[in-house]
Amino acid sequence: MAHFWGLALFSQNAAIDISQVNDSISIIKHTSLFIDSNNLKNIDTIKDQHFTPLIAYPFQKNISPRLITKDFYYRFTLKNNNDFTDTVYLYPGYIISSIRVYAFDSLKNIIKAPGIVNGDGFLLLPLAANSTQELLIKFSLARANSISLSPDIINKNYVDKYKSILYNHEEQLRAFGYMVSGILLLMFLFTACNYIISGKKEFLYYCGYTFCILCLVFLKAVFRIKITQFAVFFVCYLDFMLLVTGTILYIAFTRFFLNTKTNYKTLDKLFKIEEWVLLGLAVVYTILHYFTEMFWLEKFIENSMRFIALALGIVYIILALNKKERYAIYLAYGNIAMIFFSIISWLLILKKNTGNNLFNSPLFYYDIGLAISLIFFLLGLTYKNTNELVQRAKKEEAIKQEVEKKEIENQLSIVKAQQEERNRISADMHDDLGAGITSIRLYSELAKNKIAGNNVPEIDKISSLSDELLNKMNAIIWSMSSSYDSLENLVAYIRSYALDYFENTGVDCRIVLPDNLPSLQVTGQVRRNIFLVIKEALTNILKHSKANKVEIVFKHWDDLFELNIHDNGVGIDFNNIRQFGNGLQNMKKRTESIGINLSIENINGTLLTLSGKINP
Repeated sequence: MAHFWGLALFSQNAAIDISQVNDSISIIKHTSLFIDSNNLKNIDTIKDQHFTPLIAYPFQKNISPRLITKDFYYRFTLKNNNDFTDTVYLYPGYIISSIRVYAFDSLKNIIKAPGIVNGDGFLLLPLAANSTQELLIKFSLARANSISLSPDIINKNYVDKYKSILYNHEEQLRAFGYMVSGILLLMFLFTACNYIISGKKEFLYYCGYTFCILCLVFLKAVFRIKITQFAVFFVCYLDFMLLVTGTILYIAFTRFFLNTKTNYKTLDKLFKIEEWVLLGLAVVYTILHYFTEMFWLEKFIENSMRFIALALGIVYIILALNKKERYAIYLAYGNIAMIFFSIISWLLILKKNTGNNLFNSPLFYYDIGLAISLIFFLLGLTYKNTNELVQRAKKEEAIKQEVEKKEIENQLSIVKAQQEERNRISADMHDDLGAGITSIRLYSELAKNKIAGNNVPEIDKISSLSDELLNKMNAIIWSMSSSYDSLENLVAYIRSYALDYFENTGVDCRIVLPDNLPSLQVTGQVRRNIFLVIKEALTNILKHSKANKVEIVFKHWDDLFELNIHDNGVGIDFNNIRQFGNGLQNMKKRTESIGINLSIENINGTLLTLSGKINP
């Protein structure tokens, strides 16, 4: 930060004339310093201690951890040559946790002096007209690493400009911190939604991790340089606790996300140990911070935590890369980026005088590493979710196929049982009913022979009915037997029946069949209904058409067929079909029940057409 000088440099212990301070001056060369390393505490004994010129201390920006908890005292002299009471501001340095103002009276006794500390850590000092006052400023340092003993005196009208200059070089870093905070907020909402939707614990842990890191990055951006009570609490304690808590939650997330208990047993043990170690360090850190003055041990614990996290991160990277699981590798790449930029950040912290450039800021590189690790996390999460969706889809498809397989097997079992029952019934009908009807027909013929010459119409009727029942029973047995469930058998049966039916009737029956019939399965229900439709059609031709020629033509295309029955009779009178109306109604019902189209036309006689899929 550039300082604007209002007057020439003063010699040691020379009074600083505030009337000559037009903007701001550094009073390092005008200030003496005493560090109460022996915990004297009594303010009256301080005046007799040896004060050393502040400029002589080599650790103005590198305070020893063992001295951080001690009381510090600035000693300098102000004078006011104005004819009126004037005020100036003192900026004691960064970070001061508490401050009190004392003055020396004419007898060199220490008395309390007026002074007001504002929210930014600036101390307002009033000075009477034409007076000189030697001041003793008692202050305590914040228990933090970034300490700067650089007291400045600022003109009251210049203080806003001074703050602007002081904070100006932090604006880029603050803006970058806000940007990363925005990304973390989106990640927090994203993982919160994932947890609500899926209920998976890893998203709850990552949600907690992003919340801790969001608070850490956002508060670092808000409280850059500014000195408030909460800023001191954050810098000295809360930022470390947020980091430890976030690290523990990230470890828990990683354990669940990668299922380390099953897939990475060695890593899972290391992670569990690290969780307990970090939790123990947090407890010890809290005790040291609030109940002891051992800041050096606090700092050691803080650095130990970082090195433990670094070591475990390296172990995780090695194991994840060896496993070669893609979503684990994404997290490994994120850890590599985080470790790389964290090392840069630590090196800049060790360098101490990092300058005001954005690229010299340790926090900038830490935020970059954090942002890159988030990007790799999203890539890993996207890959894992996609992979889980694919696996879930495959599993659901396998379950669906298994269910369908079982349903098909059940249907096949039912069909097989039905076929077996059909075959049993048809066999019983053939063996029992067929034998009985054949016996009746035989005995009727024997009876006719015994009474030759005597016409008994009842015996003729019995013989005729026996023949008719035998034919119907054979047709039923044919339709029920599964051994006849083929297109070839259906065509052969229709051909045989038609030729037998028109034999000795004076009707010339001609049947046209294709050269090669496809090997198609036709169920008993379809065969029976097609046969009964054709049977009804042939009966109508013989009874009503007065035809002497009938042509039956069968055509097929793959599993489609067409059957034409064409006679040269008088045709069908659609206006007067009561005499065989029930027959036509039954034909339509049968064809509709098996998904076959039926049409009847008058074309030089009657043309009946059946068409459709033979095995719907």
